Amino acid sequence: MRLMLAPMEGVIDHTMRELLTSLGGVDRCVTEFVRVTERLLPARVFHRLCPELERGGTTPSGVPVYVQLLGGRAAVMAENAARAAELGAPGIDLNFGCPAKTVNRSDGGAILLREPQRVHEITAAVRAAVPAHIPVTVKTRLGFEDKTLFLEIADGIAAAGASELTVHARTKREGYRPPAHWEFIAEARQRVSLPIIANGEIWGVDDALRCRAVTGCDDLMLGRGVICRPDLPRLIAAADDCGDTVEPLGWQGITPLLLRFFEMTLREYDAHCAGNPLKQWLVYMRGYFPQAGPLFEQVKRLRAPDDIRAVLQRHQPVGRQARCAA
Repeated sequence: MRLMLAPMEGVIDHTMRELLTSLGGVDRCVTEFVRVTERLLPARVFHRLCPELERGGTTPSGVPVYVQLLGGRAAVMAENAARAAELGAPGIDLNFGCPAKTVNRSDGGAILLREPQRVHEITAAVRAAVPAHIPVTVKTRLGFEDKTLFLEIADGIAAAGASELTVHARTKREGYRPPAHWEFIAEARQRVSLPIIANGEIWGVDDALRCRAVTGCDDLMLGRGVICRPDLPRLIAAADDCGDTVEPLGWQGITPLLLRFFEMTLREYDAHCAGNPLKQWLVYMRGYFPQAGPLFEQVKRLRAPDDIRAVLQRHQPVGRQARCAA
């Protein structure tokens, strides 16, 4: 089994990828989408969203990071895919699943699922433009308004020569509302030969095992579940390797990660907004760690890095507090 880290726009950037992959269990990451419209983008755009290109296309832990492209024009998507490959991307991923209205209104993401032929043409153009040894993967949903075109979409992606297909098991209309309809992924697996990666509503080890049983997929992609529980990939990987469990991170193990993440973002972003990713992460964590709620309330109005750091340091385990003070 392989576990992929989902490309969550505005949530999983290179700093979060670095932190999460350092905990183990993640086999591949995908960047936030590179928006492609009418022109070939300069190299700086790719480096901004994927600074890992400077170090061979991997996180510091050695996990490969595929560059994701989003757009509706096949020729321009192909040009930009070729550029990403030239810059060192270990793989190219195509986004046909983003449900955001602003993206869909500008001919990108899930809106293209209403036209299976266009999905096929874009995938085929990118595949033809990228060297054969570089994988071209696709991420999609089950459809736009309903699921009637899903199998046709999967057929077209396979015929276009994609290396793999990741399926978020909901339509655009369904958004992120449970349940995820894993059974439709199982239908696609019976129909196409390319590997399929299942995505959607995987919050714990039991969910991962049920998803694999229902879909028949060997590989999974984790999104919100790993943001709520950063050690989730490690827990799932351990269960797959030996059918056993490893000790999950408790709140005492999470608080050092919060401080580490804050220091990472402070190095990468302007000081006055470096706390925003931390606050966003705490909001996600509240669903699994109740302690994240009160901590969020303490930092949500703070902007000065020293003030945020002081709050985080007060929440460190006793031994770590002493080391920080020293």
